[in-house]
Amino acid sequence: MYLDNPNIKLPDDSDTIVWKYLDLSKFLDLLLSQKLFMSRSDKFEDQYEGTFSEPTFEEIKKLATDNPDFLNFYKTHREKLAISSWHINEYESFAMWQIFTQNSEGLAIQSTIGRLQKALKPETNINQYIGEVNYIDYKKEYIPFDDMFFPFLFKRKSFQYEREVRIISDISDSKIKINDGLKINVDISELIEKIYIHPKSENWYKNLVIQLVSELGFNFHIEKSDLESDILI
Repeated sequence: MYLDNPNIKLPDDSDTIVWKYLDLSKFLDLLLSQKLFMSRSDKFEDQYEGTFSEPTFEEIKKLATDNPDFLNFYKTHREKLAISSWHINEYESFAMWQIFTQNSEGLAIQSTIGRLQKALKPETNINQYIGEVNYIDYKKEYIPFDDMFFPFLFKRKSFQYEREVRIISDISDSKIKINDGLKINVDISELIEKIYIHPKSENWYKNLVIQLVSELGFNFHIEKSDLESDILI
């Protein structure tokens, strides 16, 4: 379930809109299993995930001189955290469609920060936290390390187009081992507010998604993205 951590920054408004762009197979897996897949933090394409900026690392090296386990803890902790990434935006993002959907048969889930928090209630075995990612210069700026989640809530400035908020699952206190990731129980009806169909998709694809969602017993608002709507001249 979701736990509040006062050290972790979140938008003040719980109605802040967030998006997840994905392909149809992952969407159907979410609906069929009613579980949200979360990637292990060190399996992301960005090799800096869960690491420190240069000024912070220099500080940690000094502290680890007489206590090497201090540094090892942060290295191994990356294997015990799983992350689900969401995009903060009041509107659809053309860039997110391009990056996170491989073809015209993708779709986007629209939700809010508040809905994410409520959707995590069914998961009783693993605790979740939600935080907004900070984008900094890793050569110059400092990442605090007085909270073990901070390395996972900072990224390099080159990623700031992502405007990311992430759900974090921590399995440090459990006997669970994760390979590429794990699935957590979620309330699908809370998680999903609307579904947007890929802007370049055909009408048959929208009808297919509507039919599949209905047959699985859900009643989401589904509409096609208007990013490719007809021009007015």
